[in-house]
Amino acid sequence: MAETRLTFKEMCAKFDVTPRTLRYYEYIELLQPEREGRARFFGPREVARMILIMRGRRFGIKLEDIRQWLLIYEREGTKAQMEAFIEMADRQMDELRDQKQQIEQAIVELQDLRDQTAASLG
Repeated sequence: MAETRLTFKEMCAKFDVTPRTLRYYEYIELLQPEREGRARFFGPREVARMILIMRGRRFGIKLEDIRQWLLIYEREGTKAQMEAFIEMADRQMDELRDQKQQIEQAIVELQDLRDQTAASLG
């Protein structure tokens, strides 16, 4: 059975990203599509990498951290990559918790300011 390959346009549609985003991911070596002339084709490996990239971005992980994490798999294998993921996830959860606390504080302050403004009208 032949491997399924996606065209550049199909890859953009599948992951709901712009062509610019996909070209950038290629430029920073997150993705390495096959080239035939000027056409690019994305095989199962690149689709799997894109799933991981999109998942990482959803959680706010920096692209360089994702790139380094993907390299670990290539150089050291699955176990090392999984261990690195745990460390990366722990760092990101700490960052998200900090952001959550900052957002909650901003909401409290904004509510107070809004209430003071409303009271001064009445």
